[in-house]
Amino acid sequence: MKAIQITAYGDPLEGLELVDIAEPPPPEKGEVLIGVEFAPVNHNDLLLFGGNFPVHPPLPSLVGNEAVGIVLQVGAGVENIKVGDRVTPPLYSFTWRERMVIPAEDLFALPTEVDLQQLAMLRINPPTAALLLSEFVDMKPGDWVVQNCANSAVGRAVIAIAKGRGLRTVNLVRRQEQVAEVEVAGGDIVLVDENDATERVQAMIGDGAVRLALCGISGTATARLVSALSSGGSLVNYAQMSGDMSAPGDFRPLMRKSITMHNFYQNKPAFRPKVPQILREAVELIRTGKLMVPVSAIYPLASFKEAIIHTQKGGKVLLEVNGAR
Repeated sequence: MKAIQITAYGDPLEGLELVDIAEPPPPEKGEVLIGVEFAPVNHNDLLLFGGNFPVHPPLPSLVGNEAVGIVLQVGAGVENIKVGDRVTPPLYSFTWRERMVIPAEDLFALPTEVDLQQLAMLRINPPTAALLLSEFVDMKPGDWVVQNCANSAVGRAVIAIAKGRGLRTVNLVRRQEQVAEVEVAGGDIVLVDENDATERVQAMIGDGAVRLALCGISGTATARLVSALSSGGSLVNYAQMSGDMSAPGDFRPLMRKSITMHNFYQNKPAFRPKVPQILREAVELIRTGKLMVPVSAIYPLASFKEAIIHTQKGGKVLLEVNGAR
């Protein structure tokens, strides 16, 4: 059976290799065997490869944080899913392999009419977006949330989930050509993330309350989000896409407006019980076309290095694993 294995943290093009491993054993009580069909290449995968992620398995280790697959066999006592169902494995199940045995608890059958590629991206970004919108501020219908990185998979999920909850979004993107894409995705206000963005936001929302800011970039972009917040608002950082771990800029608004700051990590124990219901909410958004992440390219498992290079340059990339064959 083919799988991707990491042997050294650092450069993923040097530390990862395609290997042959033993087939998994038959599923035991409460377990299922699945054949992995698609697995995304996520930025948190890249962080893991570099040794800069909370999940830090001893080496050598299999890798992969997300996937969709078909149930090939069920163990004793499994009643919530059956052979032939599509499911998405738990986070950090090391999904870049053809077949795997996973716990059946909390799994549910995904709808058959929904694009498998979209379902492969279900486990990380939609729950991140939903939790960002619910766990730090008691948002009310009509409130505004401002976010950078709005064209990302998390950003698109924030837009879709916020709209379903009656919230309005201010969306900052890096390039002018991304404005129309995010408007089509449902963003209420979409602006290029540049120095005058804060003033333009304030002029456009008038007396509206911007109670929550979501930062996936860090650096100077963080300071602009702080300036866009209303008094008493909260800033939540969930990623550092710029690679800049500092946050230069004028942070006097933190004091003047009583801004609070938080860091987010999805796999905290307090969040885990909430994820199954969030996944169902996200599946419905995908099914109805309200949430869709454009896929830039699909690579076979053996071409994982090309997939990683593509991801480093930008764009959502999937590996086609085809473990059900």
